[in-house]
Amino acid sequence: MSSETLMTEERLIRQATDVLIENLGITEATRFLTLSREGRPESVERHRAWQRDLDKEVFFAEIFGAD
Repeated sequence: MSSETLMTEERLIRQATDVLIENLGITEATRFLTLSREGRPESVERHRAWQRDLDKEVFFAEIFGAD
């Protein structure tokens, strides 16, 4: 069994960008790295947005039933 050593973040980033540039060219690699990260919000952000808009009384009535 062999042990695996993790690269430093700096080395990982350097190797990854070198591979992108080598395979895509500088223009397409740069374009890839600057692509918009739109889409689904991260789960904590999504939960906080849900909580921000939550009406506690309405929520409790839906869950526990109105008295």
